[in-house]
Amino acid sequence: MIGAIIGDIVGSRFEFNNHKAKDFELFTDDCFVTDDSIMTLAVARAIMEAGKRKGHSDYIAKYAGDYYLLVADMTVKYMQEIGRQYPNCGYGRMFMEWVFSDSPRAYNSFGNGAAMRISPVGFAARSEDEVKKLSHAVTAVTHNHPEGIKGAEAVALAIFMARSGDTKIEIRNKINSSYYPLDFTIDQIRDSYEFNETCQGTCPQAIEAFLESTSFEDAIRTAISLGGDSDTVAAITGSIAEAYYGVPPEIRDRALAYLDNELRAIYDEWTEFIGSPSVSF
Repeated sequence: MIGAIIGDIVGSRFEFNNHKAKDFELFTDDCFVTDDSIMTLAVARAIMEAGKRKGHSDYIAKYAGDYYLLVADMTVKYMQEIGRQYPNCGYGRMFMEWVFSDSPRAYNSFGNGAAMRISPVGFAARSEDEVKKLSHAVTAVTHNHPEGIKGAEAVALAIFMARSGDTKIEIRNKINSSYYPLDFTIDQIRDSYEFNETCQGTCPQAIEAFLESTSFEDAIRTAISLGGDSDTVAAITGSIAEAYYGVPPEIRDRALAYLDNELRAIYDEWTEFIGSPSVSF
């Protein structure tokens, strides 16, 4: 999850001022936490709370033992509860309405918000089947369009495969065969690539940026160099890169300094819940 947060923070200052090169300072005073990090942390909170409630009698009574319905309810609860505390973090219009709605309903979205918040699923799931079920549970509460479901699942599965030891060739083949044709390179599309807020116009590009990278930092730099919706592209790329490479401690610590106390507390609880944080040395 820290990989998504890092990508979001690094990319925040480039979202509407693209930098189509890999030479830039990662963290500056102009960087900030956006909705990508906040909703990622909300999904993490939902998964943790669902895990705590799974054995309770009220869970059995209300959900008939359906863990994924519980996860979906917790996702709505915490995306609204946490999201309302940060009304100016960059929500799109429809998602903003959903966050503050008294009766939130999915709105057939295929926006890339489905994929930028999905990384906790890729780290929590224990099988490919669980990746798909968990991904659907946390995504369909808002982004229930087939392209929204697909984008989130593709990214979550890439994370799961990366942390499970699969090679980049195996990850590429899986994405190619089941989700998106990765028939381009970042160099080939960089000059023409423009701002795009859809899953289908963001997820394949972010996955490709990871696949072409040589390290965690290089993955973030490659994602930023593409341009477009920079914070979200880098959040998606960073989430997969974390699972594959780990995260250098100095980059992790610089990013965590941007989180306020409440967001940092969720992150700390998540690292304990999921095990030791992904760190490379």
